[in-house]
Amino acid sequence: MKTTMARQGAYMGAGAGLVLFGLFGLLPGSLFGGAAGINIAGMLYGLPLESGLLSRMIVLASMLVGVVVSGTVIVTASSTLGWLAGNAMSTAVHHNTFAAAERR
Repeated sequence: MKTTMARQGAYMGAGAGLVLFGLFGLLPGSLFGGAAGINIAGMLYGLPLESGLLSRMIVLASMLVGVVVSGTVIVTASSTLGWLAGNAMSTAVHHNTFAAAERR
């Protein structure tokens, strides 16, 4: 029973993390990644950036990396919190069940 409650908590936490990522992580991830990409392309090609294909590809790749990192961090953190909550609940349920069995 302990593993199923912990698993359910982790799944619920991951689902909540996906919602939180959609609401609060998608835009900042792409924003910070894009800013980093502009800095990287600026170091390589000089600022102000020209509208060349390679500099745009660098900015796009860094935006995608920013979104992936943001999503990974948010979903992992919320899944871990859900797993911990599931473990805490399973421990409480197991403890109460064991105490009730001793009283009989």
